[in-house]
Amino acid sequence: MTDRSGRTRADYERGLPDHHDPTAGFGGAAPTYSALTLRAVLATFGLLSSIAGVVVFLVVLYLPWAAVAFGAVALVCLVDLVWVLHRKARGEPG
Repeated sequence: MTDRSGRTRADYERGLPDHHDPTAGFGGAAPTYSALTLRAVLATFGLLSSIAGVVVFLVVLYLPWAAVAFGAVALVCLVDLVWVLHRKARGEPG
């Protein structure tokens, strides 16, 4: 089964090459791959600590502006975590 780009699950399991190096075909750097598991762990940590910050700044200190800031960071961490889990679910290594 292929996705919209024509890649199969086996293509993702092998890993996709990095297309940012214009000299990769003749003596450039080796292709790079994303460390998705590390990124998922860091996004989870950021999400949990940001939620804790929201609770502390709302309940304990009652600083709503700081709670909003931590809430924005939590939202960014949540979006990143969902995207990383989507990439891992389609079979990318990392």
